[in-house]
Amino acid sequence: MSDSRHAPSPTPFWRRPFHVIRENRRAYLALNAAAYGLLAAGFAVGLLFPELPAARAATLETDGTGELVTAVASSAPLFALVILAVNVFRLSLLTIVLPSLIVPFAGLAFFAWWVVVTGITLVQSTPVGWVALIPHSLTVLIELQAYILLLLGSYLLGRSWLQPNRVGAPTRRRGYVRGLKSLGLLALPALLLLVVGAAWEAVSLRYLVHPLSQILL
Repeated sequence: MSDSRHAPSPTPFWRRPFHVIRENRRAYLALNAAAYGLLAAGFAVGLLFPELPAARAATLETDGTGELVTAVASSAPLFALVILAVNVFRLSLLTIVLPSLIVPFAGLAFFAWWVVVTGITLVQSTPVGWVALIPHSLTVLIELQAYILLLLGSYLLGRSWLQPNRVGAPTRRRGYVRGLKSLGLLALPALLLLVVGAAWEAVSLRYLVHPLSQILL
């Protein structure tokens, strides 16, 4: 008589990142609280000390960021590509991922500093700037979720690296490889969120700020 039982089907690839998140729900929620909390703390500091966001705005002008934004902002697709490139390479790779590949959890520390500075930078000095912050708030929420996924991956990498027994690995090298796989899985939805965030940021700043300012100001 044949056995009618079947082995469980493997998890579809597109669902594996969500499986990683579910298995590490506490760490994911803690990283959310830390990221949004540090952003709010930076924003509060910017409100209390207006000279700090003014200094950040001056820095963005002198380092060429403002000039670059002005040059590409007239074309929403080009603007979105520039935003995506900055978010992927400078923030995701250089700030979070690459440091974590070298020193366990280093990307979490670098990101913590960046998100506080970003909170300070979000404080506006003009009425139009505050209007622009309305649609830009959605951009911040989307992009922060992408970075939080990368933070979770970096945390899992560091934990698997230092405590390989947590993932059933016999050596730290094996633990590093398994942590790297988790990071790679989480990078996929993170990249998708960064694409959505860049598109929304470009479209909203290009087409929504002026109509909103006409209505609200």
